[in-house]
Amino acid sequence: MNTTILLFLLQDGITNGAIYALLGLALVLVFAVTRVILIPQGEFITFGALTYATLSAGGIPGTAGLAMVMGLVAFGFELFGIRKSLSAGKVIRAVLIYLVFPAVVLGLTMALPATKPGVAVNIALSLLIVAAIGLFLYRIAFQPLAHTSVLVLLIASVGVHLALQGFGLVFFGAEGLRGPPLSDAAVTLGPLRFTGQSLAVYAITIVVMIGLWLFFGYTRYGKALRATAVNRLGARLVGIRTSLSGQLAFLLASVIGAISGILIVPITTLYYDTGFLIGLKGFVAAIIGGLISYPLTAVAAIVVGVVEAFSSFYASNYKEVIVFTLILPVLVLRSLAAPAVEEEKD
Repeated sequence: MNTTILLFLLQDGITNGAIYALLGLALVLVFAVTRVILIPQGEFITFGALTYATLSAGGIPGTAGLAMVMGLVAFGFELFGIRKSLSAGKVIRAVLIYLVFPAVVLGLTMALPATKPGVAVNIALSLLIVAAIGLFLYRIAFQPLAHTSVLVLLIASVGVHLALQGFGLVFFGAEGLRGPPLSDAAVTLGPLRFTGQSLAVYAITIVVMIGLWLFFGYTRYGKALRATAVNRLGARLVGIRTSLSGQLAFLLASVIGAISGILIVPITTLYYDTGFLIGLKGFVAAIIGGLISYPLTAVAAIVVGVVEAFSSFYASNYKEVIVFTLILPVLVLRSLAAPAVEEEKD
């Protein structure tokens, strides 16, 4: 170990930590609003990354077809849900969201690869596909269970994770994929060399965090999400649709997961099941943040990334064990400090 190696490890740790911060924020957001521990966050990472890699290679990802099928199923769920208060406005809204939106995305996915679009178009299309999957996933799997216990929601989350992981294997196969970098630029600062991809990770992470801060602080929907996170029953009493809040939370989480995957896939080869392990490291950061604190989650994510980098240098065989061990003292301290309370009923 010398100063140069130390700086390289810190650079690597901060880069990984920035991605874990995004994932941790998404997990905290979803849990605060819906009480769902979003285990499928790893699949959003995988779908975003491998969809982008497939589009960049000129292929048509199966995730676009999945979004269309999920839209059809969600449309059926929505019609059943509004059957007692059916109106033209609600039907039109459902058609636009659950049928027109995924159909347009599927059409673009089938048409654009032949024109060999640039990186920006492939990224935008990948985000749209995964956003549709996240939006419809909440309507199909979690909205009908919104008033059940956290344990039931956790079991449903595990089931969704296993199902989406199976779809990932079907769509992308067992072979790994790697996408083109977002930028070929590079900056040298002393012994360190910052690639365009690592700079993109820092920049996009900062932009997303600032965007979320502005969204929650200055928009009507952001304030509605905050109100739902504080008190679901109180939010309903003042006229906030908690179902819409849940859909927005899943939409944001899926987009953040897809962004994270797109940032990772040019750096390392990703497989259909790689996202689960990456998502777990974001989960460690979220747990350290108590699943409520966004700033603490972001700081914890950087710590997780740095610990992972140094662990890979000193004890690479036990890297994952060391990272996940970070969660144990936090859980013990929280269990000792927090009084036993009854679960809140809506």
